[in-house]
Amino acid sequence: MVMRPSVEGVDLAAWAPGNRDFIKACLLKRGGILFRNFNISSPEIFEQFVIACSAELLQYRERSSPRTQVNNNIYTSTDYPPEQSIFLHNENSYQRSWPLKIFFFCMTAPTQGGETPIADCRKVFDRIDQKIRWRFIEKGWMLVRNFGDGLSLTWQSVFQTEDKSAVDAYCRDAGIEAEWRGDRLRTRQARQAVTRHPMTGEMVWFNHAAFFHVSTLEPSTREVLLAGLEEEDLPNNTYYGDGSPIEPSVLDEIREAYRTETVSFAWQEGDILMLDNMLVAHGRNPYSGPRKILVAMAEPFKPELRK
Repeated sequence: MVMRPSVEGVDLAAWAPGNRDFIKACLLKRGGILFRNFNISSPEIFEQFVIACSAELLQYRERSSPRTQVNNNIYTSTDYPPEQSIFLHNENSYQRSWPLKIFFFCMTAPTQGGETPIADCRKVFDRIDQKIRWRFIEKGWMLVRNFGDGLSLTWQSVFQTEDKSAVDAYCRDAGIEAEWRGDRLRTRQARQAVTRHPMTGEMVWFNHAAFFHVSTLEPSTREVLLAGLEEEDLPNNTYYGDGSPIEPSVLDEIREAYRTETVSFAWQEGDILMLDNMLVAHGRNPYSGPRKILVAMAEPFKPELRK
């Protein structure tokens, strides 16, 4: 859904508080809203709008990608090289709690490419074969991470501490198995792969199972990693929740479901994209020229654990 001002001079941050119910209803129905032509020009104004729509902005915790903090809890989008694409995913689905909303603000539009493609996770769920869906519903999925060695973020960066005991405490609280090997850390965490949206009741495909799997990497990157590392030592890899391997054909079908449901638009400076983080997945296309997209996350949600 695209919202534009019908008259000049609309202050989007001032308009939002009195129209929260309208924004919420549109977001739950459509999954995403693009606010365009509102003359948003700075991180501070972007932050004002996010706060006007959401009571609480979130810190970027349990990090999985490099970002730069710009202002309070406003960050740059993932600082990956421009020639790399980022596969579609729901922010922080590998954590025990996650943001219900995520916002993107275009400060500088790229010369070419650099779109933030999105996909409706309700439609992705429907498109995946029922037998595969049930397998993931029953087993969940598991993320295995190895930190540091120049191939991934360090555990100090991910957990924002130099204290191993603080990492252990965080992992215990978050349902993560931590394995120390000297100063190196390996973690395992099993999560739900499918969940029900807390407000709409709809079933959504909500996981990083394809995103973090080694087979989703660019072929050249994958070949280099597998030539030098055992599978268990890869920076990231995924499995079924019981630790068993996910079949290549299953991963192919999941990736194809995302691709089929993907839509995108060209960024314009001043755009704000607001997504329901459970209803819609997002990614990034390669680009050329300067590109600066800022990100804010809001409204933490922690589901009840299954017994």
